[in-house]
This record gives sequence, C-alpha cells and structure tokens, in this order.
Amino acid sequence: MSPSFPRATEATRAEVVIERIVAGGFGLARTADGVALVRGAMPGERVIAGLRRAKGTLTGTVLEILDANPYRDPTPLPPGADLPLSYDAQIDVKEAIVRDALQRVGGIEADIQPLRRSPRVLNYRTAAQYGVLRDGGLGAHATGSRALVPIAEDALTAEPVAEAFRILSAQPMPGVRDVAIRGSLHEGRAVVGLLGEQRGPYAKIARRLVDAGIAGVAWGLRTRGAARFSVASKIVAGEGDLLEDFGGILTSVSARSFAQVNPPAAGLLYSEAVEIAGEGRRAIDLYAGSGVLALHLAGAFKTVDAVEISADAVKRGQNDARRLQAHGLTFRRGDARTVARYLPADLVAVNPPRAGIDADTTAALIKAAPPKILYVSCDPPTWSRDVGKMVAAGYRLTFARPYDFYPYTHHVEMLSLLETG
Repeated sequence: MSPSFPRATEATRAEVVIERIVAGGFGLARTADGVALVRGAMPGERVIAGLRRAKGTLTGTVLEILDANPYRDPTPLPPGADLPLSYDAQIDVKEAIVRDALQRVGGIEADIQPLRRSPRVLNYRTAAQYGVLRDGGLGAHATGSRALVPIAEDALTAEPVAEAFRILSAQPMPGVRDVAIRGSLHEGRAVVGLLGEQRGPYAKIARRLVDAGIAGVAWGLRTRGAARFSVASKIVAGEGDLLEDFGGILTSVSARSFAQVNPPAAGLLYSEAVEIAGEGRRAIDLYAGSGVLALHLAGAFKTVDAVEISADAVKRGQNDARRLQAHGLTFRRGDARTVARYLPADLVAVNPPRAGIDADTTAALIKAAPPKILYVSCDPPTWSRDVGKMVAAGYRLTFARPYDFYPYTHHVEMLSLLETG
C-alpha cells in the first residue's frame, strides 16, 4: 500500500489539529499516516498544512489557520519568532517542552522548578544577524528557510541593536552579504560585523557607519556554510569590544564572538548557578567560552579552571579575568574531552553547544565521578539525553530549572545540578 504523502518535494494539503509544541518549535499533530510535525502552528489550532514525508517523518508548514489559538499575540514579530502567544501561554509551552524531553528522551521522572521568566518580553536581544537585500535594507531568515524576508524593524531587539539596525538599513553596503550586530545595554552602544566577499569597499563603509553612530565595525570573509565569523576577521573602524553586565560582572562582548543575547536573563541564571553550586576548593568549567560562568564561580571556589577550545574566547576571558582581578581563575585552551587531566575537583560545570556533551566527555565525567556537575544547556532534548546517562550511572538530578532567554521563540535554557550518592 503506497503512502498517502509523497516522498518528493511536492507537499500534500491536509487538515490537522495541533496537540502541543515539541522541541524544535514544531506543532505535533496525528494523522492516519502517523505523527506530523508542523511549523507555524500553535497548540489547539485546526490548520491546513502542507505535509511531505522525509526520512520516515511527516513534516510541513501551515498554509491556512482554520481555528486559531485564542492566546495568539498580534504583536508584529520578525521571522524566526515561532511562538506568537501571550507570555503566560509561552511559559506553559516551554515548561511542557522540558517535561516532555526529560521523560521521552532522558527516560526519567524528576521535579522541575518553575520557569524563570525573562525580565524583558520584547526588546531583549542584544545580538542579531541579518542579510543585506539586493535593493538595500535588511532581511531575516524565516525558521527552516534560506529565503530572506525584508523587515523594517525587529521588535525583539534591545535599543542599541535597534538603533544600529536603523543605521544599517539606510546605508548602501556593496559587497556585504550579512551584518552581525552586538549591542550593550550597559553602554547603550553597538558594534557591527560585516560579512562579505573577498573584495569590497569595507573601509569606506565602516567609516560611514562609525560617523553615523556605530561604535565599531569588523569585517570577515563570508564563505559557504559560514554563518558568522568562523574565518579570519579584523576591526576596520572604531572599537572592537564593549562591556556588558551579566549578573553584576562586566565582561567584554563583540560582534565576532559568542555571548548570551539576553544579559538580564543570563545574569539571573549565573547568580542561581553559584547559589546551587555551593562553595569549594576547586571547580572546572568545560566549554567555558569567554568565561562568564567561570567568573561567577570564582567568587565561590578558591581555584577555577576554565577550559575552552577557541583561542579567541580564551584570550577574551584572560583579559576580563585580569581586568576584574579574578586571581583564582585560570583559562586553559583545550578540548572538553580532556577533562580527566584537570580532575579531581569539587565541581565540574558544563555549558556545551546545542549538540550537548559529546560521548567521550560524558564517559570521562561518569568515570571520574566528581561530586557535583553543574549543567547549563540551551537544548532540552540533548540535556535530557545527557542527564539520563548520568542518572543511569548513579548521579541524582537534584535541581533543574528552565530559563527563558528567548521570548516569542521555542528556545529554552536549562540550569541543573547533578550529585553523586
């Protein structure tokens, strides 16, 4: 019997009812041919979706909303804002995503603390990236699409980023393909990164942008598959770094490096992380980035080793540690899988990328069995997978709280503590 839905790119129209939102921001619906994952639909909605089967899974997008969720928020939002609900309804969805992931992926039952809300619901993002349109202006990518959608403003960005957006939108930028903006709430300014072709009038563009009010401009070569500054880049005008407040600690941020985009919300997480971690003689921070979490832990532990593979992040962290006189904090460039060489320790903190802790590092942690593992994650499913492995090896999940760093999107940050015994 042939399937009702084609395997090719052509989609079949189907009327479905959305049960809930699952990890990835998809609306889950059930059809006669199995579960369907629909992008753009909210819980309880009856929609017409264009569905296709790929790798055994039905996926698609909303074509028409027949019965809308009564809590849909009419606020004009940029592409990528895939949870257009009232804030209370967003919180319910995000808590449900975490509970579902822990049970379905981690295979464990545990108490989850109430989600900690973002201090800002709109105008919270201090970093954003946009594509430059052929005819001028900026555009954003819709979730799951490569097409650029022209936008005149972005309701999710904080004031310094919004001002930089206005300046960039009005400037001709030949040869520039993408712009990355990093703002600072602490300073009220923004720096910009230009990603473009090998040759272009970048110095002239950069000077114009600085004259218009941008604090500094960097340039980097945009190569196939490189979404940000993954290749050599340089400052071409103005300043390269700004200072941002993350929970009472001022650290440097730039358009070329990673930092949390919602500093007030991240500051709350870092403060609670220190509280649940307790005190001790020695802590290790794996996947440390530029060391914001390590700087917070340095106030509670006599020595902290921050382990990070990126040379640029290590250099940034070392500079911040010197400026803040964090004498017990040492940055070490290295792979998280080498954690055994830094043990023993009272606490190991991990804050991995979306893919979670790699298998080798997980095995090394379980073998070494530090008394406490502080796990910060940006992806509930991979967090649940890793936590499930640690619990199966004898750890107890003694604390878990979701944080909302990204209102109006499905993304959830996790703060958790695992302990032996």
